Parts: sequence; structure tokens; C-alpha cells
Amino acid sequence: MKIHYLRALVLLCFFTVFTSCSDKDDEYVPVSPVVVDLTQVPYAKLSDYHFFEGDMKDQIPSLNVVPYEPSSTLFTDYASKKRFIWMPSGTKATYVADNKILDFPVGTALIKTFYYTTIQPDNTTKIIETRLMIRHEDGWKFYEYLWNDEQTDADLVSGTDFLNGSSVNITFKKPNNEIINTDYRIPSDAECLACHKINEIPTPIAVKPQNLNRNFTFNNGNKNILQKLVEQGYLQSYPANINSTVDYHDTSQPIALRARSYIDANCAHCHQDDGRCYYRPIRLNFSMTNVDSNAGICLTADEVISPTLQKIISPGNFSKSILHYRMSTNDESERMPMLGRSIVHDEGVALIEEWISSMTQTCN
Repeated sequence: MKIHYLRALVLLCFFTVFTSCSDKDDEYVPVSPVVVDLTQVPYAKLSDYHFFEGDMKDQIPSLNVVPYEPSSTLFTDYASKKRFIWMPSGTKATYVADNKILDFPVGTALIKTFYYTTIQPDNTTKIIETRLMIRHEDGWKFYEYLWNDEQTDADLVSGTDFLNGSSVNITFKKPNNEIINTDYRIPSDAECLACHKINEIPTPIAVKPQNLNRNFTFNNGNKNILQKLVEQGYLQSYPANINSTVDYHDTSQPIALRARSYIDANCAHCHQDDGRCYYRPIRLNFSMTNVDSNAGICLTADEVISPTLQKIISPGNFSKSILHYRMSTNDESERMPMLGRSIVHDEGVALIEEWISSMTQTCN
């Protein structure tokens, strides 16, 4: 009897321990390694945030760091970009409007890495910089990190370097195989604010439902970015019908829709109400360029460049359109955008040429 009793007791203990472990395993919830202590940021090194796992240069997002890409993207001297969102546990963003940035909670980090895959002479990959926008109690703040030559980490740009900005000389190959040597600009705090502001208040640009209402390939498959944010617990909800931008590369889309999406990504952050160039007569937000005068079609510029360049857009004639001229010149006093590029975006110019050439409006 004693032997049978002891055996039963041992089995009971084993079963209890095993069950307890199983229950604990079922209850285990992975914890993101990301550290964004608002009392301590900016950290000295990008690695201190733990946004990425493994080799940092591979840009593999850590748990709860969500990659994304807007429909149409800003041109920055042909740099490729990777973008990510991280939010503190238990917080959510809310939808405001199709053309307004999501209302992100305090502690949110927006991460954007700039890199090239055709650095000469050997077509190597080189990460140049990672820009952070982090939301504090008193608003969004900019933090700039410059990658080292070993591509193992990035150091905080601070002091006079962030106050004045700096440059990195690079040589790379364009999509048309032309070799370009240029001084890639690392922006100053003031330059960041020049583009990222509404009514002088720092604000993100691309994280609007109109730009995120598209499919993106995540590590577990292809999914709508907004739906991914909902499933991640980062977004409460969003409308079924969103007036959305498109990928300007997509030739299956109407030319006007592609061009309007392009100028929204590259021009609208300044040419909008309370933006840097609010005093100009044009409004280049995607939600407004369906009106000809907002887009500058047949609109006489407030600063006429020459007798042949008076209209912002002269329908059917891109060579007489100021928009085309500013995009195709590299004169620092004339080019647009004023910041973010040192060379002409050939494909963007070609897109605008096609759009203007397709116009049939007659100006009074």
C-alpha cells in the first residue's frame, strides 16, 4: 500500500509541475526589446533603442516594430529608404482624416533609414543615415543618426553638426546607369523643421491614411498597412473608403492620379495651409489638386520667372510651365524642392512632362 501510495504521489507531483509549466507557457507573452525612455532620449547610438535584431545593417525589425512604405515616396537623390513604426505597449493611434497624419500616442517612434545599393565602384550597399521622430508630451522631436563606415551602428548627430547640418560625399549609379558623385546632405534641425511643420509645429509627413491604404509585404505575408496596424494593436480603426494616393510608378493608373500622388509626396508638405510656403497660391495636397487652380493649372505665378515662364502649369506645354522648370533645374535658388535633393529626379520630371502634355484645358 505504501509503495502504491508513493507512486501515486510522485505521479501527482509530476503532473502538477508539468501542468503548471504548460500553463505558464500558454500565458507567456513576448516582450519587445525596444527601449524609448522619453527622459533619456536621444541615446548616443541607434543601437541603444533596440529597434533592430541581428546585424543592424540588415534592418530586421525587432518585435512590435512595424515596417511600412507609403504609396508614393519623397525623392532624396535616389536614396532607398526603409521605414518603421513603434509604439509603447497598450497605446493606439487614431484616425483623424484621410489626408491627416494619424494621431499617434506619446512615446511613438517613427524610424526612417536612407541607404544606397549602388555605391561605386563595386555596387555595394551603404547606409547613410537614420532619422527618428519621437513624440514627447510637448510634441514631436527630431533625432539624426549617422552610420559608421563599418555599418555596425549609427551615432547621434548633435551640437553644431545638428545645428548646421553636414554632408557625406558619395558616388553611386542611377537607374539609367549614369554615375553620380554628390555631397549627400545630412539635414540640420532647422532643415528638418522646414519641411516637417504645420503652423510652426513639428509634425510627420507621410503617415496619413491616404498613403498607407495599400498592400505591403510583411514577414508573414502581403497585407494592407492600415489593417496590419489594427492587428498589431497600433490603430483603433479606419474607414472602409479612403481617398488614396497611388504609386506614381504604376503605369496602369491614370497619369493625373500618378502625378498628383507624386507632387503630394514631394511638394505638399510645404505647399499647404500653414506649411512653409503657405503664402504661395497653390495647394498641392492630394486631396486638393483635383481642383485645377490648386494644382497651378492656368495659374499665373506670383513671381514670374521669364516672359515664357508665367504659368505654374501651362496645359499641353511643359516647357512653359514653372512647375516643370523648378523640378528640372539644379540651380539652388530656383529648384524645387529646395531641400532634400542636389540632383534632378529624371523619372519625376518625365512624369510631370507626360501629365502636362496630356492636359487639354484652355487658359483665359
